[in-house]
Amino acid sequence: MRSIFVLAVVGLVAQLVDGSLGMAYGVTSTTLLLSVGIAPAAASAAVHLSEVGTTLVSGISHWRFGNVDWGKVGWMALPGGVGAFLGATALSFISAEAAKPFVAVFLFALGIYILARFSFRRRARPVRVRPISGKFLAPLGLGAGFLDAAGGGGWGPVSTPTLLSSGRMEPRKVVGTVDASEFVVAICASVGFLVALSFQEIPWQAVGALLAGGVVAAPIAAWLVRILPMRILGTTVGGVILITNMRTFLGAIGISGGSATLVYVVIVAFWIAALTFSILVNRQEKAALTTKEGQPT
Repeated sequence: MRSIFVLAVVGLVAQLVDGSLGMAYGVTSTTLLLSVGIAPAAASAAVHLSEVGTTLVSGISHWRFGNVDWGKVGWMALPGGVGAFLGATALSFISAEAAKPFVAVFLFALGIYILARFSFRRRARPVRVRPISGKFLAPLGLGAGFLDAAGGGGWGPVSTPTLLSSGRMEPRKVVGTVDASEFVVAICASVGFLVALSFQEIPWQAVGALLAGGVVAAPIAAWLVRILPMRILGTTVGGVILITNMRTFLGAIGISGGSATLVYVVIVAFWIAALTFSILVNRQEKAALTTKEGQPT
């Protein structure tokens, strides 16, 4: 009973982070299930089955708060579903571990770029809303969906920073669109796992616990996305990208031990400084806007 409660809390926290930052539900939940001895395929299956419910509630919540760009959902969700089904069935025969270092290096670079764009750029808005081609969105959805199912998490960590780095969507729209389209990805991945695995191999208690916690957190997370200023949300996402990819990134470039610890400290300090700076700049911009609006015309 205690382990079920812990899983429910993990599901709640993971969905709170995922729903507000557009990533981390799969990575957080899968890591916990693997740590208690559940096989990779079964762990990923449990996470994606629970995500069918959590992403449905999350998508509806983001829609209600105006965080979803429906014109982009289809372009991402359908290829993402195909990629997720292929990744789920492939996980029984292959491992996606070999691709993780390359993905981590790519995402780490995006994280630095996003921090620079949203934290330290003062004279211009960090986002200029423009169309994004389906030729860009479809391959992104396909690759992110495959990595999500095969690697136990990847839809948000790949899709969210890539869209944010384009500078063509508001951060809240990125998060809401990614979360809403993930519903299709979760369904297709779940179907793939049900085809590849037997019902007995799936930890159904874990599915129920993660689902319960995630459903509670989803509306709260969508509300947070709605009220957080653009700069602060973008800076927060950029920092989370760096933190979640640090270990794999440093391993890929051959840094370990004390040197890795030092880099961890520097990156975390840099993120805190960037977040503090973005909060200060946001306050200054808000005060300037208030002063301007109060002047007689």
